[in-house]
Amino acid sequence: MNTATPAPHDIFKTQLIAARTELLTRMAQERGGLVSRADMAAAHDVRSFDDRAQAISERNDEFAMNEHETAELGDIDAALERIRAGTYGICTDCGVNIAPSRLNAYPTAKRCIDCQSRSEHHR
Repeated sequence: MNTATPAPHDIFKTQLIAARTELLTRMAQERGGLVSRADMAAAHDVRSFDDRAQAISERNDEFAMNEHETAELGDIDAALERIRAGTYGICTDCGVNIAPSRLNAYPTAKRCIDCQSRSEHHR
């Protein structure tokens, strides 16, 4: 009987695939199908002066949500690619192993905490 525990990367891969599936499902539900948020935003009618501010606000919200979801999906896909390439859990900046506690909290992390802090400081 094989009672070997799964490799840590296998656990993260499973979590990332589940997160990707959940994100894509949520995006499809919120968009009412395959319509992109950008298309939904463009559909807001801005002809009525009274409703113009609300429509512009809703359109801007749609664009912001689309940008956030697209970035989140990209982060998940990049993490899955690092797993495939055998570089998952290794800081892309300095090459040290990323602490398991950081990966548990943030499975798409591509940098160790020190490099991430430096990256955010330089923005």
